[in-house]
Amino acid sequence: MNKDSKIYVAGHRGLVGSAIVRGLETKGFTNIVVRTHAELDLKDSTKVEDFFKSEKPEYVFLAAAKVGGILANSNYPADFIYENLQIQNNVIGMAHKYKVKKLMFLGSSCIYPKMCPQPIKEEYLLSGYLEETNEAYALAKISGLKMCQFFNKQYGTNYISVMPTNLYGPYDNFHPQNSHVMPALIRRFHEAKESNDKEVVVWGSGTPLREFLYSEDMADACIYLMETYEGNDFFNIGTGKEITIKGLAEMIKEIVGYEGKLVFDSSKPDGTPRKLLDVSKLEEVGWKYKVELRDGIEKAYKWFVENYK
Repeated sequence: MNKDSKIYVAGHRGLVGSAIVRGLETKGFTNIVVRTHAELDLKDSTKVEDFFKSEKPEYVFLAAAKVGGILANSNYPADFIYENLQIQNNVIGMAHKYKVKKLMFLGSSCIYPKMCPQPIKEEYLLSGYLEETNEAYALAKISGLKMCQFFNKQYGTNYISVMPTNLYGPYDNFHPQNSHVMPALIRRFHEAKESNDKEVVVWGSGTPLREFLYSEDMADACIYLMETYEGNDFFNIGTGKEITIKGLAEMIKEIVGYEGKLVFDSSKPDGTPRKLLDVSKLEEVGWKYKVELRDGIEKAYKWFVENYK
């Protein structure tokens, strides 16, 4: 990508998209195109075509998606598969029609089977049953990844996919019910501290192991691959390190400064017991994460406090 190449970042207000925009700007890219949901509904194929026809972006980062945690995925599975498939089909289809030079599709580590061997290699995709609680979202993301590969195969396009681990950072979704575990815990501990609550209840047993990557590291990896990789492989993006949900909750509790009791509700679902990505393929092409977990949580909490209202 040249510094003046026209780059469209779909989903620029989200956790990943906003980090990609900041990453591109930091690296000196000057021609970044964005649209809010109000300006361009990516579920509307006519509007998406009009956008590609008039703007003619050369590069596309497809970071737009309907996302949520266990509760949201369990309650709205039809919305998760339908809306995500619409977004992907429209953007990837129009990228091909209007001759985008290169596209990056952002998936999720939830595409892998529930009982995957650990750490998870890219080759384990479609080797077993998916986690039930986010099956709809996972199926949509698998379809997007495969669509990129099949377009490359049939049309010779240059579309690549990345599968990030659990992400966190500025502009995350801190909704009290529909957010992922990290932002949900940050908000819960903060509010408990503010109102002097005696205890904070966390869903599940606290035993599942999870990996977390700071969003600005994720963006850096995306831009790096966009500039350096061509081929039909997809990449895991993560740290290769993990922590229990209990360990994570204790770390956030400490960073926030909450002094009450931590309680785990084992009647609530745990999700996948362990989910650690094998990132050796990514390291082989020359990229490795920089922000350690505690430092990243401190940055994310500082942003949350500044933007809470």
